[in-house]
Amino acid sequence: MQKEGERLIPINIVDEMKSSYIDYSMSVIVSRALPDVRDGLKPVHRRVLYGMYGLGVFSNRKYLKSARIVGDVLGKYHPHGDSSVYDAMVRMAQPWSLRYPQVDGQGNFGSMDGDPPAAMRYTEARLKKISDDILSDLDKETVDFQNNFDDSLTEPTVMPTKIPNLLVNGTSGIAVGMATNMAPHNLSEAVNAIGAYIDNRDITIDELMQHIIAPDFPTGGIIYGYDGVRDAFHTGRGRVVLRAKVSFEEIGNRNAIIVTEIPYQVNKAEMIARTADLVKDDKILGIYEIRDESDRNGLRIVYELKNDAIPNVVLNLLYKYTSLQTSFSVNNIALVHGRPEQLNLKDIIHHFVEHRHIVIVRRTQYELKKAKERAHILEGFMKVIGSQASLDKAIAIIRNSTNPQGAKEGLIQEFELSDIQAQAILDLRLARLTGMELDKIRDEYDTIMKEIQDLEDILANESRRFQIIKDELAEVKEKYGDERRTEIDYSGGEMSIEDIIPNEAVVLTISHAGYVKRTLLSEYKIQSRGGVGNKAATTRDSDFLEYIVSATNHQYMLFFTEKGKCYWLRVFEIPEGSKISKGRAVQNLINIEPDDKIKAYIRTNDLKDIDYINQMSVVMITKNGTIKKTSLEAYSRPRVNGINAIEIRDNDQLLGAWLTNGTSQIMIATKNGKCIRFPEEKVREVGRGSIGVRGITMEENDEVIGMIVVNDVENETVLVVSEKGYGKRTAVEDYRITNRGGKGVITLNITEKTGNLIAIQNVTDEDGLMIINKSGVAIRMNMDEMRVMGRNTQGVKMINLKKNDEIAAIAKVAMDKEVEEDLEEIEEGSEIVADNQENDQAPQVENENPTTEEAGSSDSEE
Repeated sequence: MQKEGERLIPINIVDEMKSSYIDYSMSVIVSRALPDVRDGLKPVHRRVLYGMYGLGVFSNRKYLKSARIVGDVLGKYHPHGDSSVYDAMVRMAQPWSLRYPQVDGQGNFGSMDGDPPAAMRYTEARLKKISDDILSDLDKETVDFQNNFDDSLTEPTVMPTKIPNLLVNGTSGIAVGMATNMAPHNLSEAVNAIGAYIDNRDITIDELMQHIIAPDFPTGGIIYGYDGVRDAFHTGRGRVVLRAKVSFEEIGNRNAIIVTEIPYQVNKAEMIARTADLVKDDKILGIYEIRDESDRNGLRIVYELKNDAIPNVVLNLLYKYTSLQTSFSVNNIALVHGRPEQLNLKDIIHHFVEHRHIVIVRRTQYELKKAKERAHILEGFMKVIGSQASLDKAIAIIRNSTNPQGAKEGLIQEFELSDIQAQAILDLRLARLTGMELDKIRDEYDTIMKEIQDLEDILANESRRFQIIKDELAEVKEKYGDERRTEIDYSGGEMSIEDIIPNEAVVLTISHAGYVKRTLLSEYKIQSRGGVGNKAATTRDSDFLEYIVSATNHQYMLFFTEKGKCYWLRVFEIPEGSKISKGRAVQNLINIEPDDKIKAYIRTNDLKDIDYINQMSVVMITKNGTIKKTSLEAYSRPRVNGINAIEIRDNDQLLGAWLTNGTSQIMIATKNGKCIRFPEEKVREVGRGSIGVRGITMEENDEVIGMIVVNDVENETVLVVSEKGYGKRTAVEDYRITNRGGKGVITLNITEKTGNLIAIQNVTDEDGLMIINKSGVAIRMNMDEMRVMGRNTQGVKMINLKKNDEIAAIAKVAMDKEVEEDLEEIEEGSEIVADNQENDQAPQVENENPTTEEAGSSDSEE
């Protein structure tokens, strides 16, 4: 019911809701949730810093109770709940939340486990040293001030920061209808990028990325893949995949996965609890125990594995199901002139530089104004006390005046002073009237005039102002710059970034168990063959270096699996390791299926070189005798999840793959002792989708055990080995050339004494051979110990086997010829297996020369 005198105005509720909601949303966007692009601060963080500035709790002062600071900020600038102010201040003090913390906290300020901080009445705080540079020159009219909430005080609208805070600390916030999530970066890299921008305003984002490579998170970890980083820098939006930093250890007789760094913003305690639930529910198999061994020295989480667990498989499950792998969705939205904008890397740097330029101009204008005011007063001093006569006259005027105002007017009239100069004379202490003090005044005046001249030159010269910005940033880098914490694993994405990776010469090593690493060629010192040798790569138990090859960073490695799939890695994507490190499991670098196994490695040159990829071919052989030859061009378009290289039918598997140039000879051997030799030209080239053709015709219950590609018929010999330790070396020419698909000739007379044929290799006297027994024993022998004999012989006994033991596999451990020329010092012992310590039973490595028992039974051709 309308009361008397009231006036009701009808309003459309839809229009009112629109208007009110827009007002509310803009208030949240501008005054709460989004940072300013210039100083990277939201209002609450800016007010906390300004409140501490007002209280004088700088980095060189004593700590002050947090409750005192919060109360001051609350009462003067931030009229919201005390928890919002305290929570903001706590986060500014947490080294795992901010890359460069701004508050120095004393007491319990929480933990990475999500533990809350102590109440503000118990904790103390002061500004960090870096915050002094965020607040630097605030008293020199460098920024605008605005009234606080009740118009009783003023507060800065932005900080005159020397620190590119938005870049180095990032921020996150949820507004209305939009959100921001900006990643932190390394200060040294950011300063370098800003300097490059100042030198060249037309610099591209790709050129800036040579300086600021990727985000740098306070908790370290590994950025897995580069696509999201590139998207974020170019567009302001991108998804950066983060992985924990892990290593493998042996604790007792168990393998363990050790985590020393976790992804940014992951709650460690929740992650461990969630992992324990997944283990309990059998979602993750193979984990025996999880322990958090973190202490004041650093983070350490131990996943102890069961005896039958494969560490790499368990690790991949942890990446898949737990927070050991997370993603950071970059969304660079910040306030530009009070309006929210999406910003790329160059935009952020541009706005920071423009802000610093304005600050430099305003600071210089302020200092010039103060210098001129001081010069004006000094000029008055010199007029009045510049000579004894004028000084006597001034003293007489002051003594004869009835009041200060009269004295001031008398001085103004007599010496033609300004009101300010006259007042300064009246305020002058008598001690300043001595001759010595007069000399000081004149020296100060000369200094001030030079300073005025310099300040005016700064205001007149834009290049000087930008040089000052660079110089001050260099000081910031010197004081606060540090090393990058977050590593980058480029193998996680398809992006080729060879433009920022130097094409250096490296040595690739792959162990028998699939551990791979690259080492700079320069790490190996040249040493003659007669030298002692350097300590070479350590390997896991019962493992040895099988594949050692020279390469350059821009070359490719192709990996072929027994299921017939092909995967790629650029050489620079293979993790770098010292020559004594074990390397990293290949399964962690490519998306191989858990039940698949890598059977072949091929190093190729640039897959973008059309002539090269059309000249070279890939030849593959399967267990059932199918041979396939395909142009390398078919494998020149890398995919993250690999491609099908050859169709593998039931009860078949890929045995190997080789790179050929069209003029090689191919030899295929079967377990029943047959071997066929034919020119590569006999295998016609087919497409990647084709099945292949018959390489050898086999009897029932026979299967292929291997293939070799012979390029040097005169110097290479054929080595065949049977499962019971018999083998022989034969000249390639002893095997007559036949057509593809034939039955072949007998290469070793298979008897119960010899057992089935298990391996074929092309070797020279310089090669070494590693023999691996089913019992776990592995021995090394050199090929020059084994003489070349005719094909019509049974062979020699290569190794004495214990009862019921058999040879499981052999591996040639030859050095690439290019590497041999430069790295003669690589110790042969680098390939020798470590003792097998599993279950505390270490079988002895047999180092004695193998017994040679020659028999003369002849083989016949079929």
